[in-house]
Amino acid sequence: MDAERLLSEARRPLCIGIGGGGDVVGALATGEACRLYSGANPMLGGVTWERRPIDPLPGPRAAAEIADAEELGPGVLSARAATRVRSSGVRFAEARMAEFLGEPTVLVDVNRGAPTVARGLAVAVERLECDLLVLVDVGGDALAHGHESGLASPLCDAVMLAAGAIMAEEGSLPVLAGVFGIGCDGELTPAEVLARLAEVGAAGGLAGARGLTGPVVERLDAAVAAVPTEASAQALRCFRGELGETTIRAGRRAVQLSPVGAMTVYVDPAVAVSSAARLAAAVRECPDLEAANQALNALGVHTELDWEREAAHTSAPASPPD
Repeated sequence: MDAERLLSEARRPLCIGIGGGGDVVGALATGEACRLYSGANPMLGGVTWERRPIDPLPGPRAAAEIADAEELGPGVLSARAATRVRSSGVRFAEARMAEFLGEPTVLVDVNRGAPTVARGLAVAVERLECDLLVLVDVGGDALAHGHESGLASPLCDAVMLAAGAIMAEEGSLPVLAGVFGIGCDGELTPAEVLARLAEVGAAGGLAGARGLTGPVVERLDAAVAAVPTEASAQALRCFRGELGETTIRAGRRAVQLSPVGAMTVYVDPAVAVSSAARLAAAVRECPDLEAANQALNALGVHTELDWEREAAHTSAPASPPD
């Protein structure tokens, strides 16, 4: 799989941040590069899961809970600036991105599990006339084995990466997975992410890499001002030469800043799931998010859904806010 060729030739790529919250900003790095350097007309998207500082209810919102959105496929919505949770008025990062871009974005209801998400995305990309799907994880925890000490939000990434693997194997549309801002979410360390990428590479799944550029960073700076995110913003600090340890999540997470954080590394999602991404493999056939959560719990993994449910009962802060 040749990421450079796919990204250069795509006229209508759909770039989705797969971890919830502000990951849509990380996806913008891919979309903006396609727009600036290939003349593409990209679409941006993400999932219906805002972290507790934005939405205090645990878990992602179901499509039926969302107002001012149009269904593109089962569990996949077109979002605009007014798109929000019907009961609370909470706006999604993707609604803020739609306002920033002046055009609709895509919202994926991850409650439905990887097989149904894959089917919904397949319908949506056909309707949107997209010719490439790029699933972007900020940080790299989508490739986690499950035992990493900093791992805090593996569930959403795992379900979405598994859906991407299903779609890639079906072959109706080219699918890339990307890691933006290696280690910038304060979960897996850069060394751990690089080790997982090496594992994917050994299995033949590395597809290429792109670094940030000045014009893309300028666009991302403006997006960070419009869409709340900490993790994606760290990649911009890496681009500007900051080096060493900093903290995010009100000091609860340490991030190692270095030039390696200023790039997106692309992989074949099917190969990633069959090699390094053990958690995505574990949830691949789960029919819904609850079953996927139980599958990870059975592996000894504490997920962001567990954190949010515990926090809702104790008023303690949930670990990963974006």
